[in-house]
Amino acid sequence: MYKKHLKKPDGRALYLYSNTPIADDIVPTNPVNNGPRATPHQRWHPLRKEWVIYASHRQDRTFLPPKNYSPLAVSINKDFPTEMPVGDYEVAVFENLFPSLNLTTEEAPKLSVKTQPSKGVCEVVVFTQDPESSLGSLPRKRIELILEVIAERTLELGKNPEVQYVLPFENRGTEMGVTLHHPHGQIYSYSFIPPVQAEFLKSMEEHWNETGGGLIEEIIKNEKEDGRRIIIETDSIICFIPAFARYPYETWITPKRRIQFMHELTKIELYELSSVLKELLTKFDNLWQKPFPYLMTINQAPVKGNYPYAHFFFQITPPYRTKDRLKYLAGTELGAGIFVNDSLPEEKARELKDIVVEVHNE
Repeated sequence: MYKKHLKKPDGRALYLYSNTPIADDIVPTNPVNNGPRATPHQRWHPLRKEWVIYASHRQDRTFLPPKNYSPLAVSINKDFPTEMPVGDYEVAVFENLFPSLNLTTEEAPKLSVKTQPSKGVCEVVVFTQDPESSLGSLPRKRIELILEVIAERTLELGKNPEVQYVLPFENRGTEMGVTLHHPHGQIYSYSFIPPVQAEFLKSMEEHWNETGGGLIEEIIKNEKEDGRRIIIETDSIICFIPAFARYPYETWITPKRRIQFMHELTKIELYELSSVLKELLTKFDNLWQKPFPYLMTINQAPVKGNYPYAHFFFQITPPYRTKDRLKYLAGTELGAGIFVNDSLPEEKARELKDIVVEVHNE
């Protein structure tokens, strides 16, 4: 993997990656942002016991622009500079122009609840210069590079003393809140462990203390014994819809051995992970015969501390679709955290398993 570190005209970092050498003459660019300065802050929710982020400047961010003027397009017109410079590279990473977290804000409003500056880093990972593409349609080798980039950025961001947890994710489709069509993901680096991941870790730790083994390893063992919900399996990677899925088509991808971070994967495991991810995303699109919306999170261990029981895994949660209807979170899901899944994991696993796709592993 080749990497080049540049600085944008507005001072933000730009990292370019490729499987081949990157030229030295690439000129970094950025869109002009005349909106309010980003000063995000957090307020403590006394009932849920969690921080809520407030970033009102994001109301001014670009929303579904014409593709010719997308801020993630390649800059080909000096009158309309964009985030992506002209040049021969494959993947770009840069700090978000409209961050929910940053390291520069030092103040928060004084209120009746606890407040604090929203410390952290928000980065954008652009998968390709082709705006018509998608993560699943990219060659397997490019997907492998993207996974290497995310692993490398997790390591680098984790060195910051302000950062406690690094969460890479991809929102795909307007149904998942996407405001730019160009295929990209994001990496949020928090000054705390997010509530969902904190709950995952708590359960993993309790199982570890009770049994001396890993909870995800136990889940994998149970899924292999049942077999009905396994979508794809290689020597080192397994992809399945868990028996307790909260969403139809909620799918997990994980290494069979317990590791805490993606950078700990061997070359063979990384190869197989990229192949499995490509096959699964292709299955989703082929099943619905259209681009399938989803949220994909990469759950890893916190970057500070020791978590031997943590087991990194991908969690893909599409919106619920029945014929022409999409179900959004509401009522009991948002209000109580009690999800209502109107389908059986075994049914959805069988549908995906029956979709035959051809993955070229060049």
